[in-house]
Amino acid sequence: MSDAAQPTAAEVRAAAEAVKAALDRHLAAVERRSGEDDPAVYEAFNELAAAAEEYDELLYDRYDEVTPFEIPGGPDGLPPYAGPEAPNALSVLIRRDYTVTEPQRLKAQAQRIEAVERGRGEPSDAGAETLQGSLGIVFGEFDPDEIASRHKEFGLEEGDSTLWVTASARPADPGEWLAAPFDEVDPADVAFRFDVSAVFDEDEELDLDEEEDDGDDGEEEDEGVRGGVRG
Repeated sequence: MSDAAQPTAAEVRAAAEAVKAALDRHLAAVERRSGEDDPAVYEAFNELAAAAEEYDELLYDRYDEVTPFEIPGGPDGLPPYAGPEAPNALSVLIRRDYTVTEPQRLKAQAQRIEAVERGRGEPSDAGAETLQGSLGIVFGEFDPDEIASRHKEFGLEEGDSTLWVTASARPADPGEWLAAPFDEVDPADVAFRFDVSAVFDEDEELDLDEEEDDGDDGEEEDEGVRGGVRG
């Protein structure tokens, strides 16, 4: 960053004072909380997180220093939930990765689907002759959940997957987002997130090894899955 763009010492001091004020508001909200999901606590938490981030950035830009603490954005690394408390609409976004391990098996499945369609007198464009065409046939015939549960039958190997549930105040109008369905997703509107990854298996193995070393029995989570309510 150039010297002209650097924040002034007064701006850094003002950001530090904003953090102090946000800390006081957060403590006061916690002391007055009316229940586990008190919205005032969430709001104060978000304000504190924003103030701390602003101070950290200005401190670094001005003095090349950082703060010794970090306010987490949630268990999944997303920013704190800022969507409506009582949403009127939900959107479910799913990404599942696969590796095509047996292309011939995938093509054979597509060819069987085409054979059934021809037997019913339905038109066929011979798409199963190519791998890309076979993908279109298989994913057009089976819903994504069925493919996920039967992926080996289609010559596929599962990779990482994630499911996001986003909340909004109003339902989308028909056709509103079809041209670019994933471009306008605000991470702060994600109310729930569930991830599946082999990375979590590795983490759990390390945790279990540590527990065995300590002589603790410990409870296992669902293998390879993480997720939950955003806070």
